[in-house]
Amino acid sequence: MSDASIPAAQVAIRGTSQEKNSQWPVVKKPHPPFYFGGFAACAANFFTHPLDLLKVRLQTVKGAAGGNGLAHVMKGIYTEQGALGFYNGISAAVLRQMTYSMARFATYETLKKHMSNSDGTLPFYRMAAAGVVAGAVGGICGTPADIVLVRLQNDGSLPVEKRRNYKNAFDGLFRITREEGVKGLFKGAIPNLSRAMLMTGAQLCSYDGFKQLLLSTAYFAEGMPLHFSASFLAGFVATTITSPFDVVKTRIMNAGPASPYKNLAHALVVIVREEGIRALYKGWTPSFVRMAPQTILTFIFLEQFRELYWSRYAKRHSVRYE
Repeated sequence: MSDASIPAAQVAIRGTSQEKNSQWPVVKKPHPPFYFGGFAACAANFFTHPLDLLKVRLQTVKGAAGGNGLAHVMKGIYTEQGALGFYNGISAAVLRQMTYSMARFATYETLKKHMSNSDGTLPFYRMAAAGVVAGAVGGICGTPADIVLVRLQNDGSLPVEKRRNYKNAFDGLFRITREEGVKGLFKGAIPNLSRAMLMTGAQLCSYDGFKQLLLSTAYFAEGMPLHFSASFLAGFVATTITSPFDVVKTRIMNAGPASPYKNLAHALVVIVREEGIRALYKGWTPSFVRMAPQTILTFIFLEQFRELYWSRYAKRHSVRYE
């Protein structure tokens, strides 16, 4: 709309407002609250939880059936439990994101802040290092919720007499502590930690790396197309790198007290020996189908949270950004 079509009084008000804003002091954008990453991951998880459940069901199926049984698994869930069956374990999923994702995003952003050069740039190898360390922190914080999540998601595939029937995430945590001891809350912690380190290193730093690369092409500017493209590529990289550890983590966590796997290395050997190396990529397709939208939605929500925070901060403190 041109100024000619706007009443003179409104043009005067807008001009005065713009002139006033241009006189505000220029500052660097403040760091958003640490919990934005966890909130963004939770928001994304409500859309992707059914895909994560399918991935877990496929990964816990032994033998060749797990490679091409997606339609069969979907039909089984819907037949036995209806549409709500695809949201089994949602309470544990939210708890996991509020521990694992919040911790890794907060750690990653803090490390980036302290590892950046004086001019604000951050080399890719430092991004990767920050991502790996942040993944380790997130993996430790999120393992108990991750165990409950895996068991809740897989419970429906077990015979009725073998189901654990956790009421919710907190009931699962309490019963694991009572039945398996505190150590039971950290079953599979090593593969979970390994996966979390790879996941965070691959996902967060590749997102930042792809974002910088796309911006350098001059075809992209800050906005939804950039965030979508960078997060889609980050999801592909993260899924491929972490798939073997994701399969092993799921198997160990789902095994319970009588686990056939001694440790991460032993689980890898047993799975490859009994089912072939392709077993380490069971569930890759639903994992990517879940990882891509999860990554895309997480970063889009995160970027929107940041923009809203910066906009409100600028108005509240009467400042402009560099």
